[in-house]
Amino acid sequence: MMKNPLFNLREYGQSIWFDTLSRKLVTSGGLQKMIDEYAVVGVTSNPTIFDKAISGSAEYDEDIRQLADAGWSAPQIYEKLATEDVRAACDVLGPVYEQTNRVDGRVSLEVSPHLAFSPEETMEEARRLWRTVDRPNLMIKIPGTYESIPAVEQMIYEGLSINITLLFAVSIYEKVMEAYFKGLERRVAERKPLDQVHSVASFFVSRVDTMVDKELEAKIHAAQSPAEQERLKRLLGKAANANARMAYQAFKRVFSGPRWEALKAKGANLQRPLWASTSTKNPAYPDTLYVTELIGPHTVNTVPESTLLAFADHGVVRGNTVEEDLEGTREMLRQLAETGIDLDDITGRRLVDEGVRLFSDSFDKLTAGLRKKLEGILSKNLSD
Repeated sequence: MMKNPLFNLREYGQSIWFDTLSRKLVTSGGLQKMIDEYAVVGVTSNPTIFDKAISGSAEYDEDIRQLADAGWSAPQIYEKLATEDVRAACDVLGPVYEQTNRVDGRVSLEVSPHLAFSPEETMEEARRLWRTVDRPNLMIKIPGTYESIPAVEQMIYEGLSINITLLFAVSIYEKVMEAYFKGLERRVAERKPLDQVHSVASFFVSRVDTMVDKELEAKIHAAQSPAEQERLKRLLGKAANANARMAYQAFKRVFSGPRWEALKAKGANLQRPLWASTSTKNPAYPDTLYVTELIGPHTVNTVPESTLLAFADHGVVRGNTVEEDLEGTREMLRQLAETGIDLDDITGRRLVDEGVRLFSDSFDKLTAGLRKKLEGILSKNLSD
């Protein structure tokens, strides 16, 4: 079989993870097909993904009925179903985990988004999920809020592999990398091994363009001259990739020098940048925009099915694009600031708050759907 462009990304050090998980994907052989035919070497999940999988399928109904009969609550049932799906996916990806020297073959499972601002509860849930899934290629997802940064450090210190999600701002990303270093250094101080601890930092991309473009469109509408309108239009669809490129430069800066080399010598693994939210939201932009422009060494791109298939069909791999025209990227960001758009506020606060809210809404929708199913099952039991 001819290899599609997704396989070419490996030549430049980028791994493709699949941003979808369901029981059917695993049991039907779909995940194995993604590995064999689409170069997929990992899977991510979140409350929105599980909401679609569980609420949108009858495949879980018998398990839900049995757990309801046993007196389980809706949140308990969700966790049971989610951890079973993740464990099964971990097993399918086990050979990839071994073949890549434990770098890839990873499956991510997120703590409840309602705990995003509660580090102690986040850590408690992370530990429980880690024990429940009981697979070395699991990654626990912790939201990248300021409040969660101490939880990241502590979980790394305890030896869990962590995916820090909902990152938008380079400034917060730098704090996440520092937490990773501190967690590893605490392990070194106690002579604990480092080689089994892995981490990725999930930097969300397309949502930045969605919010920035909305502000740019308002300014374009209010512009007093055609020249000003054209200047503003040239900034549309540029902020997200520029922001990610600056994050990659921060990654290169932090993971170099004596401090990193000392950890690396003791077996430490890079905390790789992961590009998330890489489906193109604006139909006016190329459907592979957030893959084509962010290719580079030691990166992961987690893509939904539509983006995966689009890149397999007509993706272009032209090299290390995440470092293309950095001078032009910085100039674009300078111009964006001159327009009055506060990218630090957008990425450091507004998008994080929005992301936590959206995932919380999905989690609530999922548990509400489970409660509705439970009510139906209990009512049927009473009538039988």
